[in-house]
Amino acid sequence: MCGVGGLRSWGLRLLFSLNNPLLRRTCPVSFASRRRMGSNTFSVTSKEREKETVIVISGPTGAGKSRLALELAKRLNGEIISADSVQVYRGLDIGSAKPSLSERKEVPHHLLDIMHPSEEYSVGQFYEDARQLTRDILDSGRVPIVAGGTGLYLRWFIYGKPDVPKACQEITSEVYAQLEDFQRNGDWDAAVQLVVESGDPKAHSLAANDWYRLRRSLEIVKCSGSPPSAFQLPYDSFKEQFSSAVANNPLEGGSCINGVQQGQLKDLDYNFICFFLTSQRLDLYRSIDFRCEDMISGSDGILSEAKWLLDIGLLPNTNSATRAIGFRQAMEYLLKCREQGGQSSAKDFFAFLSDFQKASRNFAKRQMTWFRNELIYHWLDASKPMERVLDFIHDTYYDQTGRLTLPESLTIKKDISNRREAAQLKAYRTKNRYFITRENCNNVLTWIRTEV
Repeated sequence: MCGVGGLRSWGLRLLFSLNNPLLRRTCPVSFASRRRMGSNTFSVTSKEREKETVIVISGPTGAGKSRLALELAKRLNGEIISADSVQVYRGLDIGSAKPSLSERKEVPHHLLDIMHPSEEYSVGQFYEDARQLTRDILDSGRVPIVAGGTGLYLRWFIYGKPDVPKACQEITSEVYAQLEDFQRNGDWDAAVQLVVESGDPKAHSLAANDWYRLRRSLEIVKCSGSPPSAFQLPYDSFKEQFSSAVANNPLEGGSCINGVQQGQLKDLDYNFICFFLTSQRLDLYRSIDFRCEDMISGSDGILSEAKWLLDIGLLPNTNSATRAIGFRQAMEYLLKCREQGGQSSAKDFFAFLSDFQKASRNFAKRQMTWFRNELIYHWLDASKPMERVLDFIHDTYYDQTGRLTLPESLTIKKDISNRREAAQLKAYRTKNRYFITRENCNNVLTWIRTEV
């Protein structure tokens, strides 16, 4: 099946077999990633080849990156580190498309189910945890594969974190006390104004009700006298260096359309091989819409998980877990059902489903915009046969020559290629696979009457 089916065709819980070849080697060899003019050939120096190799696989929601990471880990004797800001939470399995228990038995997965949904998990915590796990996996003789779509997690993981001071317990308690009443009363705007007046003018740009980041901003101001934006990210320094290299050598830099030159990566801690897996936008949108339907189908889907969040006292859009795509929409829908005495009309259900699908498509669009500017990633076409993609990444990892050709047949353009595609995207309308008429959602409406 792998020989004919694309990566994106894998469904929410669809499993299929893959004949795993015997591992050819047990020691990693670095990836070659310097593009030559007029070709897809890359090269690295012997010094760069000495670095330990870490594979990073990202992509928009619904592209098939988790399945690719799983099959790749089987081939490379690898372990997977999740870079997903929702999969860290226990109980949020279907809505975050978390790997199944059987998949986790096949390949070790890390940073899944490590937090309660009422807790916050920051990018700084992810950096520390993921870097330590990477070191542990390498020391055990296995291959670390970092897979997920949370762009900020991966940016910090690859380039490093800013040298922002940690708050002492006294300041943490002081900040909590200052913002506690605002949060209890739901007065977000007033809390933001307090932080702005304290010294962080960019607090206005925080996502509404992101109380964790608002508190962290105030902690940084109190500890250092400066706002968070005063501390430069290592990524920004790298980006400036690369921009300068392109300006000084526009022909060579301009040829690096899909993946950054390895020479610019000499200061990174590892030899990162980074891939962004995606498909044509129309196909991706259609896949996302079907995926949302899959998550709602059944008695233990995302609605059941959203009900549990409400039952433990959480409200939508009040912390990281309840702001997550799908969970926010599902919680808001169920609250409306409760206000109506545990009832829902088909119209309300279809409105919820449409909101869920639209939010998911918009999230995928934001992911693609984010990673389009991440020059270290090589974009792969998810519609291509999995076997070919796996062979390419496998051979890239074990290549010893310092030269490797990225097949044009596996690449995909970062931007919309023509006016026709742009027009089709503009005219895109969801066509559901399961939920088409009122009769199709009767089971969901019955579940709401009996459970909500």
